[in-house]
Amino acid sequence: MSGNGACNGTKNGVSNGSAYYRSNPYQPVPDFLSNVDKFKIIESTLREGEQFANAYFDTETKIKIAKALDEFGVDYIELTSPAASEQSRRDCEAICKLGLKAKILTHIRCDMRDAKLAVETGVDGLDVVIGTSSFLREHSHGKDMAYIEKTAIEVIEYIKSKGLEVRFSSEDSFRSDLVDLLSLYKAVDKVGVHRVGIADTVGCATPRQVYDLVRTLRGVVSCDIETHFHNDTGCAVANAYCALEAGATHIDTSVLGIGERNGITPLGGLMARMVVTAPEYVKSKYKLHKLKEIEDMVAEAVQINVPFNNPITGFCAFTHKAGIHAKAILNNPSTYEILDPADFGLTRYVHFASRLTGWNAVKTRVKQLGLSMTDDQVKECTAKIKALADIRPIAIDDADSIIRSFHISLQPQPHRPSEPVPTDEVIPAEEEPEPAA
Repeated sequence: MSGNGACNGTKNGVSNGSAYYRSNPYQPVPDFLSNVDKFKIIESTLREGEQFANAYFDTETKIKIAKALDEFGVDYIELTSPAASEQSRRDCEAICKLGLKAKILTHIRCDMRDAKLAVETGVDGLDVVIGTSSFLREHSHGKDMAYIEKTAIEVIEYIKSKGLEVRFSSEDSFRSDLVDLLSLYKAVDKVGVHRVGIADTVGCATPRQVYDLVRTLRGVVSCDIETHFHNDTGCAVANAYCALEAGATHIDTSVLGIGERNGITPLGGLMARMVVTAPEYVKSKYKLHKLKEIEDMVAEAVQINVPFNNPITGFCAFTHKAGIHAKAILNNPSTYEILDPADFGLTRYVHFASRLTGWNAVKTRVKQLGLSMTDDQVKECTAKIKALADIRPIAIDDADSIIRSFHISLQPQPHRPSEPVPTDEVIPAEEEPEPAA
């Protein structure tokens, strides 16, 4: 219920949210390699996101999403390879002509034909990828490591000759042989690649594995390090964070995490994690209040609902229900919130229509309704709400009705004049005068 003003935690009529988020006890352990406060986002909703089961983005939708991401402040927008289809090529050209602040990238196979086609679309850079694990070398492209290295260098040098950025990434990095991987990265770094990429293509990596691999790679290459994490085992955000701690510089994201299978690191989830760690950097760089609008747009485009527990924008994200929580939240939001909803243009909601409600939440609702009760009266009213909630689920209207009815019962009854007392006495009729003599 983010956005509902009910019980939104004010003190003396003044919002007390921001004052409690100024100090940050959650700074990471200092590390000279860490980039948690200076990372860049490569937003891949229009590439990885197009691989989501429900996704079909026409040109108009792609342009709307690209403009929204640019306004939000992402550094790069990654598009589907122009080699995928003729419409993909035309869409790539159309977005390149928008004049966005974000750099436009496209994602291609490590193949000279793909590279030449992509260069002609007007993109700012190319993201080159090829599988390096034994699984993919045997069952996908069938090439050995010697071929991969030779082709990678040829494609990179061609792209660089056109004055464009180039990233080279292995695919299925965490199931690749470490010696093969590091030798390949060292070779492409030597020819001047702008970034090397690590991809957890099947979502198998753990945060500790990510930290170890990125830290090792950081000692081998001098270029930037991009990371791409799938979320099959639920570690995408944690893995992205650990990658930055270990020295990675760029994180791939998509809106709502949509992508192949369970998708990749979600843009909103990453913002939730990073705004706690590096609040000044994140708030100054990204327009966080635009996040909900972007997520709603993408959710509509792919015909899904924003999950109830989605970081930041899920309808339960800033909802508090238990009585012990409500009392503390109403006094100081930081007691049970690590994120400030105001940073995202949202408000908190303290749930008071349940058997778990506390009298402090009901007291706040009483004030919002413009009513007046003593604390003892609020406690008695709260007991009535709990009693009904023990019988059946109740809505806000039910709780409000109980509060209003209880308030009316507290008011003194108006004085009414006494009714005439009925009597059985017969009133004699007026006597008639006697006739004259």
